[in-house]
Parts: sequence; C-alpha cells; structure tokens
Amino acid sequence: MAKDLSQITFEFSSDDERPKEFLSGQPVQPLQPLPKLKSTRGRKSLKELANLDEPIEVPEDEVLFQKAYYGIGEVAQMFKVNISQIRYWETEFDILEPRKNRKGDRYFRPQDIKNLQLIHDLIRRRKFTMEGAKAKEAHELIASLQKIRTFLVELKANL
Repeated sequence: MAKDLSQITFEFSSDDERPKEFLSGQPVQPLQPLPKLKSTRGRKSLKELANLDEPIEVPEDEVLFQKAYYGIGEVAQMFKVNISQIRYWETEFDILEPRKNRKGDRYFRPQDIKNLQLIHDLIRRRKFTMEGAKAKEAHELIASLQKIRTFLVELKANL
C-alpha cells in the first residue's frame, strides 16, 4: 500500500522583484512608517509648561474671605493642578495646615489658599526648586514685597 506522494512546488522568484500577496498574488505596497507619537505620560517639560501659561483662578480677597473653608477639589480647580499635587505641597511646606474632619477630608482656609498661591507662584511661574521654595527667606522676601506693594497702592489711591 504505497501512496503516491507528489511534491508541491512553490515559485519564489519572478521577473517582478516586488513581493506579492500570498493569497491573491497581487503586488504588495511597501509599508509606510507610522509617525512616532509623543507620549503624554510623565512630567511635562519646562517648555510645555511655559506654553500652557493658564492663569490661576483664585478669586479676589473680598470674595475669597466670604467663605470660611474651601474643599480640596475647589482649591485644585483654582490652581488648575491635580488634588494629589495639593496634598504633596501640604506635606512639603510647613505653612500649609488645612483642617481635616473625622473622615480625613481637607478644608482650606482663605489664608491657606493665599499661602498656596505663593507656593504655586514660586514653583510654577518663577521655576524655583522645592528646596528654594521652602526657604524662609523667599517667603519673607515676597511677604515684605507684598506689604510694600499694598502700601504703594494705598499711597497712590490717596494722591
């Protein structure tokens, strides 16, 4: 019972050097390389942060001090940062001490929001490092400059 096993031959070379599709025999178009997409994950570069330049939306003092406490979500929306960023700044800077309820929710007083505004200005706009922003001299210098500014504004108003 010998079976006749004939061989199947494949022709791999042809006059046309372009490769052909296996089933249809049509010439295959060369693949175009896909454009490389930049990842959106991770930390943004300083150039990207400079291009964002979205102003923070902290209300004026009269409006800000009308409420006794602000939730962490409201504060994060004011500064256009993640809630985790606010929590991180709270752990890093001693001047931030929001109240916490039994559940652990953070409630920021208007004075805490003013301190956050100072921290945000130092880190995001002036590009201080964390150590530079923590320096008490920077906070004292800015506080004294703010006092001088308010004095000059009042002086100008009285003229």
